Amino acid sequence: GAEELELLERLLGLPGGNKYGVQGERKVPVLQTNNGPGLTGLMTIAAHLVRQARKDQLLGSTAEEKAVVQQWLEYRVTRVDGGSSKEDTRTILKDLNMHLEDKVYLAGNVFTLADILMYYGLHHIMVDLTVQEKEKYLNVSRWFNHIQHYPGVRQHLSDVVFIKNRLYTNAH
Repeated sequence: GAEELELLERLLGLPGGNKYGVQGERKVPVLQTNNGPGLTGLMTIAAHLVRQARKDQLLGSTAEEKAVVQQWLEYRVTRVDGGSSKEDTRTILKDLNMHLEDKVYLAGNVFTLADILMYYGLHHIMVDLTVQEKEKYLNVSRWFNHIQHYPGVRQHLSDVVFIKNRLYTNAH
């Protein structure tokens, strides 16, 4: 949570220096603000940072896009962060793989906050996948590889390698 929000701050070009804490046993991120009560929850804080950076297009441009972005942010918090078993992980990858079949990004053809936070949320899962599993979830792999190479997104996170097997017939 808090680490992701710091990554997001840097990606958005914000000065940083926000103070993040966590609340409860589910470690819900909290942002301490100078004026008034703090903000609670990954989606709430992330959307706040996006607006602060005046990059509202990351939240979607049309009403439908905004709803789809919101939907994937919710999915991220309820399913990805809530899922712990191998079975949960498989279901998440299956859902995403189907959704991304005919799309470049989660909200269609535009890069949004949903892509950023889903990338951060799935990074630890993707790092551990075998080559066979990456092949099985080809659309997720394609999307993930695309997002990790999006300028500014990956930062210090490890590069997840996707191997394409090529046959070389002519040796020099």
